[in-house]
Amino acid sequence: MADTTTHTATTIDNTTDGLPVVVIGAGPVGLAAAARLLEAEGWAAPDPEALPTGTELVEQYLAPLAATEALASRIRTGARVVAVSRAGMDKTRTAGRLDTPFLVRVQQTDGTVEDVLASAVIDASGTWNTPNPLGQAGLEAPGEAAARATGTITAPLPDVLGADRARFAGQHVLVVGAGHSAANTLLELGALAQDAPDTRISWAVRSADVSKVYGGEDRDELAARGALGTRLRHLVESGTIQVHPSFTITGFTTADQGLTVHASIPAGDRDLAVDLLVPATGFRPELGMLSELRLELDPAVEAPRQLGPLIDPEFHSCGSVAPHGEKMLAHPEPGFYLVGMKSYGRAPTFLMATGYEQVRSIAAALAGDRTAADNVELHLPETGVCSTDLGGSCDAPAPATQDADAGCCSPSAETVSTPVSGLPVLLPVRTATCC
Repeated sequence: MADTTTHTATTIDNTTDGLPVVVIGAGPVGLAAAARLLEAEGWAAPDPEALPTGTELVEQYLAPLAATEALASRIRTGARVVAVSRAGMDKTRTAGRLDTPFLVRVQQTDGTVEDVLASAVIDASGTWNTPNPLGQAGLEAPGEAAARATGTITAPLPDVLGADRARFAGQHVLVVGAGHSAANTLLELGALAQDAPDTRISWAVRSADVSKVYGGEDRDELAARGALGTRLRHLVESGTIQVHPSFTITGFTTADQGLTVHASIPAGDRDLAVDLLVPATGFRPELGMLSELRLELDPAVEAPRQLGPLIDPEFHSCGSVAPHGEKMLAHPEPGFYLVGMKSYGRAPTFLMATGYEQVRSIAAALAGDRTAADNVELHLPETGVCSTDLGGSCDAPAPATQDADAGCCSPSAETVSTPVSGLPVLLPVRTATCC
């Protein structure tokens, strides 16, 4: 990948040709393909009805999985996948392609490069390191890169009530975005303002009003998501949060005293001076490392072609997405799959339960169990609003708490429902995956 994030890689031999299956991504979806190994060693899955914080997810799921005897010796840390291709051929070569192993190029932090051969590749590397720009038309606004470099535009999902508390207390903070990422940050800033009354909170969205962000509230089938909307509405109605609707960012000016956000609003041009800006405008997939593969992507959302129309946020919420598995995720490059948040491209409608079912179906297909692969069943909660007018957001919110590590990317604790035994897997995984 083009970023410098540390990745992890796990290998399990393939039963058909002796080559491993490579799973890129160390998040919950990437590791879900191997969750069956935990059960074999006596590990018990967390309560499927619970909504764990990020720390709980690591402690109860990711860390125990990585420590299993079957995986520990195969996990590679301090590395990142920079390219995926076919051994000895680029994407223009067709003859013998299906019988040629994948080549996964892995770069260590010391610069060392290793080429790993694989029978199949599952890319679950997420979208965390490729946030959407803040400007209009899907482009960075003038001055945006400079503002990010100075830190006045923060990283997505800062730890407002924890490690970043001193940075935000007493400041004028602008949150940009209309999804659950924005909602979680606004709620944490609201809690901070109770202890630090000088903290000012502004919220900018491109839509004319923010009511859709409140979702179904008490009518939402996912109670934690409904509570999120209710608490946010109360903060807005009480005046704790000042809303700037119909706000299209046109540029930034960085100064010693903070940041000036230039925008277009119905009444004309508007300049808003703030100390910090939190971007919550969603993410997009980084596809550069896959440029030598034959992918078939939806032209709008950059998801697998068959999946794209079903998840387009202009037409679907997260609860209306049909269950889907290996067949719908397949590409013209047999044996390669995009899963998890990255499989949704630019669509913000992804829920963790969807990713778990994706990898269950793919694992079954790779193990030769076509019946299990095609038997895709998934019930997603309805009513909640799972879209944004700014191009995407994480969309499985954590419970409404003041825990420092809670956030929109804290998924439910479901695990793969139908483990596939006997499937050797090679997992290159990244450690900073969100959603």
